[in-house]
Amino acid sequence: MTREFGDVLLEVNNISLSFGGVKALTDISFNVREHEVRAIIGPNGAGKSSMLNCINGVYQPQHGTIAFRGKTFKHMNSRQVAEMGIARTFQNLALFKGMSVVDNIMTGRNLKMKCNVFQQALRWGPSQREEAEQRQFVEHIIDFLEIQPYRKTAVGKMPYGLQKRVDLGRALAMEPQVLLLDEPMAGMNVEEKQDMSRFILDVNDEFGTTIVLIEHDMGVVMDISDRIVVLDYGKKIGDGTPGEVRSNPEVISAYLGASH
Repeated sequence: MTREFGDVLLEVNNISLSFGGVKALTDISFNVREHEVRAIIGPNGAGKSSMLNCINGVYQPQHGTIAFRGKTFKHMNSRQVAEMGIARTFQNLALFKGMSVVDNIMTGRNLKMKCNVFQQALRWGPSQREEAEQRQFVEHIIDFLEIQPYRKTAVGKMPYGLQKRVDLGRALAMEPQVLLLDEPMAGMNVEEKQDMSRFILDVNDEFGTTIVLIEHDMGVVMDISDRIVVLDYGKKIGDGTPGEVRSNPEVISAYLGASH
């Protein structure tokens, strides 16, 4: 089945990033279309996480611009990016291990809260009603990710694969238009990877969320991605459909290996 994509949602234009004399990214350009699953692949040190860090405002590139919904930005901070509708998960889990699943995912609703911190602390009147509404949304995400039995469990006591789902849930709680996933399958066994692949495709389909992901498992990338951009030593060496990338000689040499 051919999937339909919308207009260009996110556009990366000639991004270059250096740390001292070390070039992390050199003149990188690509776009992401609405409702697609867009993968970024490459060997370790290729610049993949640096690219995501530029998109979500953690790093400020020395050259180039990023456009979101046609509006071009030279520099953005992480809060501005989140407010525009771009959420991020991280390779290393940054969850609150002593807090429950519900409370961890609720932290993703902070930007949606209209009541101030003082009103939230009192839990009275409008604040109480607002929290009830936000919790209802969080419960929907918990059901969607099939982690109902763990709702009140401290995240640190859960298996790693389920912690990854909580991390995904917290990002979804922001109701992002674009979801940046940094190695969502890292450290998972085969069954956990299959589950996470299914959830990513369901998020893309049911929530209508555009996905940009970094992933090392080539089987996963080829199965769930619509288009792939390939980085090597901070430069772009390939961009296209899984079939096009798979048959690109430069990509084969640099990343996939001739045997593939």
